[in-house]
Amino acid sequence: MSVLDSFRMDGKVAIVTGASSGLGVAFAQGLAQAGADVAICARRAERLQATKDAVQAAGRRCVAIEADVSIVEDCARVVQRTMSELGRVDVLVNNAGIGTAVPATREAPEEFRKVIDINLMGSYWMAQACARAMTEGGSIVNIGSVLGSTTAGLPQAAYASSKAAIIGLTRDLAQQWTGRKGIRVNALAPGFFPSEMTDQYPDGYLDQMMVRVPAGRPGRAEELVSALLFLASDAGSYVTGVVLPVDGGLLTT
Repeated sequence: MSVLDSFRMDGKVAIVTGASSGLGVAFAQGLAQAGADVAICARRAERLQATKDAVQAAGRRCVAIEADVSIVEDCARVVQRTMSELGRVDVLVNNAGIGTAVPATREAPEEFRKVIDINLMGSYWMAQACARAMTEGGSIVNIGSVLGSTTAGLPQAAYASSKAAIIGLTRDLAQQWTGRKGIRVNALAPGFFPSEMTDQYPDGYLDQMMVRVPAGRPGRAEELVSALLFLASDAGSYVTGVVLPVDGGLLTT
């Protein structure tokens, strides 16, 4: 196998959560372009069709499933549908997530819990369900954030806590599953990339944050997709338990 061939995903089946918009769409499309069939899920089922069209335009099979990853039964159902319609599960991209920007003294318990339920618990329930189906090994890529390791001037206690927890979850699952099950578990820690979350930032906020980014600009979706393909494919076969920042150098400042 050549170096370039090791990035190919032919014959593989991937699940991408939170695939109704933003980076989830880019992840699903990138996996399909690399040769994988893709199962996509999100709470907003009506917005999955465009992602499905993009996967099929790359010549790959796709199944779209309405699901809420904070519900254990929904996670099991996503894996069952994927196995039934696509035949296997090789890759999980734990992309589903939400964020809030509520001052800590005003954040209601239900607001904090909702973020943790989706960002952390949802990642865990999906990882559990997929690991049970990955009988021939596989790769799980959790989508964390640089905000799990630094702050960025907004009140994001719930979001930052959930993404810091993703770091611990990734390392522990890698330790449990890599040797015993052949399942590698890694995480990406994106910096600032265009998404529904960044669309909600105050005017001028991103420009201010670029002072902290040595690359001097936000990331492009394809730059994050390339890192995902490395961790998901055989190109990263000796990499597990790693949190890979894709942040233009933000964490170096």
